[in-house]
Amino acid sequence: MENKIRVFSGNSNPILAEKICDCLKVPLGKAKVKTFSDGEIMVEIGENVRGRDIYVVQSTCCPTNNNLMELLIMIDALKRASAATITAVIPYYGYARQDRKAAPRTPITSKLVADLITTAGAARVVTVDLHAGQIQGFFNIPVDNLYAAPVLLAHLKSRFADDPDNLVMVSPDAGGTERARAFAKRLGCTLAVIDKRRTGPNVAEIMHLIGDVKGKNAIILDDMIDTAGTLTQAALALKQHGAANVYACATHGVLSGPAIDRINASVIEKVVITDTVPLGEKAELSDKIRVLSVAELLGEAIRRIHEDESVSSLFV
Repeated sequence: MENKIRVFSGNSNPILAEKICDCLKVPLGKAKVKTFSDGEIMVEIGENVRGRDIYVVQSTCCPTNNNLMELLIMIDALKRASAATITAVIPYYGYARQDRKAAPRTPITSKLVADLITTAGAARVVTVDLHAGQIQGFFNIPVDNLYAAPVLLAHLKSRFADDPDNLVMVSPDAGGTERARAFAKRLGCTLAVIDKRRTGPNVAEIMHLIGDVKGKNAIILDDMIDTAGTLTQAALALKQHGAANVYACATHGVLSGPAIDRINASVIEKVVITDTVPLGEKAELSDKIRVLSVAELLGEAIRRIHEDESVSSLFV
């Protein structure tokens, strides 16, 4: 594998890229990503990639536009260096929430980003927990949308497996009910849903709770935590309905704006996220945040893709 495969990383998530390389037992590829004083990005590949299968690890998280441009320019550089194939490994796919026309005269930006990645030269995309599954159809190249569920479930089972009768999985909105139900089934616990009405962008109002949480450990499950407004309001509502303890679990810890302050001031005992988005300095100092790694999941997916094996077993 060492002779044929190469993993490169931009600036968004180099630690995750190094962990993936450790899992694959290959060195991290040599690349310089520079930003000129006028803001232009320049990428220089520091090794021969001719005829090799390349995997570029880059989350398009904050600063979203810079990281997206780094990804596109790195793919272009590798294509012009005669790489055999280029796979964009995007643990967190930015702009995923703009997946439809939610109002007149608005863009479908996640489709635009898909077109940019394909045009740049990517032959395949590997990502984790897309905000909307239909984004896979925005690409005209293969897309492997992996799920962080095995990583999260392993942690939850080690923490709560002894008392499933006093555990309840909570979906913070109707759209996440299927995800929460799948977790509840595997943990052998009950399910609750919070009826949420959004009053504006990044603003949510909790209406009421469907299900019984009284005296139980409640785990709020979502695909991402952005400003944590929905999360902290949901946690408060669960406490008001008699939950003994409230925990939160999500794949992507975007944690923008006032998110960390809200989490620290909330009734939540612990927030469990993965490293698809790197933590900021403020988040690293919070004792309420626990980070799990998806490096083994992504590493195994890359290995199977490279060796032409099935990756379908990683989707559950």
